[in-house]
Amino acid sequence: MKTMRLKTIYLPDLLLCALLADAIVFQSAARAASCTTQSQMAPAQRETLAGAARSILADVQSGNLQNLRSDSLPAIAANFDDVAKLVAHLEPLTQPAAVTVDELYLLDANDASAASQTDFYCGSPVVVFHFTSLPPGTYGLAFVHATGVPNPQQISLILAQAPGGHWMLAGIYDKPMMAAGHDGLWYWVQARRYVQSKDKWDAWFYYHEASELLDPVSFLSSPNLSMLQRESTDTRPPNLPGTQPMNLTVNGENFVVTSIAESNMVKWLDLDVRYVPSPAQTLRLHDSQTAWQQAIAIMSALLELHPELESAFHGMSVHAVQGATPLYALELPMAVIVHAPHPTAAESTPFTH
Repeated sequence: MKTMRLKTIYLPDLLLCALLADAIVFQSAARAASCTTQSQMAPAQRETLAGAARSILADVQSGNLQNLRSDSLPAIAANFDDVAKLVAHLEPLTQPAAVTVDELYLLDANDASAASQTDFYCGSPVVVFHFTSLPPGTYGLAFVHATGVPNPQQISLILAQAPGGHWMLAGIYDKPMMAAGHDGLWYWVQARRYVQSKDKWDAWFYYHEASELLDPVSFLSSPNLSMLQRESTDTRPPNLPGTQPMNLTVNGENFVVTSIAESNMVKWLDLDVRYVPSPAQTLRLHDSQTAWQQAIAIMSALLELHPELESAFHGMSVHAVQGATPLYALELPMAVIVHAPHPTAAESTPFTH
């Protein structure tokens, strides 16, 4: 059974609309936006913030939605479905886990304008948090690791300080810490090795996997993440489908490939290929034998063009889609694909009708 990474952030943009509705609860002070790292915090301040993060994670581990709702901002508590979905996902993954508060930041935005961008520059080397339309107030960021389980998780919490110093949940994000048994640093090192061996396709996908694992939230930037992004951008294959699909020609027949990406499994890394079949190709998908032949022809063609993919991935899955409608899917290990008859293949980007 395969488990895909949950890439959806259940509380997008920090629920800024909700925060705007609740801005009245935040304490006011005549100070400019500033950041305090955990090493700069007073011990009592640090422990209070860490304790609030651990309390929220304990409720996630036990599935205590009632406590989580009562410790959330009013607007989040009133629209709690997304939090409940995330807890349902995390509870079985983290219930037996050891929870460690890895990093803490205290953000003072009491003088921030709700209509402008607010950037917090934290520590040295500098970590930057970027927010738009952030209401004035005091916020805490807690990056928490749940480890000692088969699928360790990194959970990021946004906390807002209410009158009296009580910390309330304002946002929650989740990403796995590992993919196919390896962490983000391992994928970064492997990507660099693929660059040295001039295997740009392998390097690109491994850089992307490294970024997925090492970047806990979309509003954070740091020197290391910027370096990772630069290295990744420099290796992007020019013929990879993106804003334009790839025209993959197999035995003289064109296939419109719209995306190729790595797919994170529980025990391995696969390559996920999606294409939009023509009317004639769609007709052949109605028969199981010709559908199988069509999918494996695409797999074999990609391996013929880029044989380096065989050693970098466990297998490949091909999906025929029409808009949001899935038409057919086939997943095979690389060992099966490489022994299939190899077609004559060519590729070009962009696709032209």
